[in-house]
Amino acid sequence: MFVETIKSDGLAHLSYLVGSEGVAAVIDPRRDCQIYIENARKRGCRIDYVFETHRNEDLVSGAPLLARLTGARVCHGPNAAGDVRYAETTHEGDRYTIGQCRIEVLETPGHTDDSLSFALFDDETGGDAVGVFTGDALFVGDVGRTDFYPDRATEVAGLLYDSLQKLFALGDQAIVYPAHGSGSVCGDGMASREFSTLGHERRSNPSARIRDRDTFIEKKLAEHHDQPPYFRLMERLNLEGAEGFEEEMLRPPILQAEEFEDAREQATVVDVRGIADFIGAHMPGSLCLPEDMVTAFAGWLLQADEELMVVAADLPQAQSTLRHLYRIGHDRVRGMLLTPISGWASGDREFRQLAVVDREEVARRVAGQPEDWSLLDVRDANETAEGVIPGAQTIYLGNLPEHIDALDRSQRITVVCESGARASIGASLLLREGFRNVDVFLGAMGAWEESGGDLADGR
Repeated sequence: MFVETIKSDGLAHLSYLVGSEGVAAVIDPRRDCQIYIENARKRGCRIDYVFETHRNEDLVSGAPLLARLTGARVCHGPNAAGDVRYAETTHEGDRYTIGQCRIEVLETPGHTDDSLSFALFDDETGGDAVGVFTGDALFVGDVGRTDFYPDRATEVAGLLYDSLQKLFALGDQAIVYPAHGSGSVCGDGMASREFSTLGHERRSNPSARIRDRDTFIEKKLAEHHDQPPYFRLMERLNLEGAEGFEEEMLRPPILQAEEFEDAREQATVVDVRGIADFIGAHMPGSLCLPEDMVTAFAGWLLQADEELMVVAADLPQAQSTLRHLYRIGHDRVRGMLLTPISGWASGDREFRQLAVVDREEVARRVAGQPEDWSLLDVRDANETAEGVIPGAQTIYLGNLPEHIDALDRSQRITVVCESGARASIGASLLLREGFRNVDVFLGAMGAWEESGGDLADGR
């Protein structure tokens, strides 16, 4: 009997391959699902089952493709907002045999109405559950968000509390196998480790330690979570079943500079190099979106039907970016440019630099408050609630596209975040939208606070 964790970096998504005696099951597969088949084959197993803990909001499910490739049964929970077309419905108490191990279904709503957990038992030794796949109900260090049903906020928070009690009733010994780890948008307080037990979480998890139902509900109602617009797309695709993923999708043509120049007017150019590279030189009109931030902001700043062209430092960086994009439904990447910007410029092609300012310059502007200048803070609401630079306007980076008309195009705009990375993305978005006088506070809030700069109320 084995349990193998398969992590999708960026999304911090955790899926699992469970097997025994030549039979295997997959829990919450990602879209590029060949890895489950290969790993099951290495262990001498066939995949008979695919279990989904809920209809994911943050990535495209690989369950329909995995079922087509293996003939496995896909099992999904009741009460989904529409029929999951590629799955059969499973309910509380249903049992599935996988060699010497057994999976029992628990209905654990709260995060979503269709949320399930899957308790794992070893029939050879008997006794209590050895583990439980908790989906987005229980994480290591946190519990699931409950903000997807705003008109039923109190009800669903209470449902999650009840679901947690059901999980803890499995016993302190059970290992927790969540659907996400630290860095996921599905929770804020997850621990960096990806292993725990129900007993440890019951004693140490701040939300799970709450013993009073009403107190738990109050805590959940007070939380703030951002909902990227791509969540709606994921929900639709994970009802209908997204088109299959093929490795060839990671191999769009590598274009020469002149070919890229001819094609880029028909597409959005996404520069996935590092922030320093973009600041130094970049293609006019390109969106700065470093590869390690694609999963955090592509769903906010890009439309799923957009034609994309990728500028990357090298092929591994480009392919990693494409994999991130495809996992959240962005399939329309038409070409890549791996030529250094110096090579681009050597052909007498236009390039730009992103202007930056330091703390002293920002302090001078704040003190003088020139009428033609404004400071834009693109951190999220939880961060700005801790304080902002006096006079700053706050618009979360993810919401910037829909609020861009609230900014005065005639002004100089300095963009700030915690370190300068999100500010650079925001500045590139403004420049792409026709703003002409934009710079980035490099050093950002870290430098401001280190120097003892004043803070204003950002709530």
